[in-house]
Amino acid sequence: MNSSIILDRHMEKCTLKHPPGNEIYRKGKISFFEVDGNKQKEYCQNLCLLAKLFLEYKTLFVDVEPFLFYVMTENDRTGMHLLGYFSKEKHSPNGYNVSCILTLPQYQRSGYGRMLIDFSYLLTRVENKIGSPEKPLSDHGIISYRSYWKFILMDFLSSYESKDILIKETYSNY
Repeated sequence: MNSSIILDRHMEKCTLKHPPGNEIYRKGKISFFEVDGNKQKEYCQNLCLLAKLFLEYKTLFVDVEPFLFYVMTENDRTGMHLLGYFSKEKHSPNGYNVSCILTLPQYQRSGYGRMLIDFSYLLTRVENKIGSPEKPLSDHGIISYRSYWKFILMDFLSSYESKDILIKETYSNY
């Protein structure tokens, strides 16, 4: 909105308290909604425009029909508030499970980015597929995915029964 008057008018008329689409997961105060870009074009375009504010490499915002958007919200008595989202192609020939991912800046460093990444891999497993994020990753994307996989590996290794583990550095440029 370009003025507070327009925002106030919108808030008076708009009855939507959650993203359009189907709520596919809820635990505690966190929910995930699956929103089809073909069915909710304007909402998905607005998500893409929002992402353009924070992601310098974000270019797509008009052609949202071939994408599904997974919107993460935090729920309270006033509604469901956007924390972040990721999008993915409905039919990715390259097996990508994420096209764009965004955690809103005020929620970064709270674990929500990791949750979005984890959720993308869980969906891929449910679909009986193997997936990875669309490449090339942005600088921030590389940092986020490396952090995610370090956490996953360290979590696995810390619960490994046998303590005879040898980690040998084989890639000096990684």
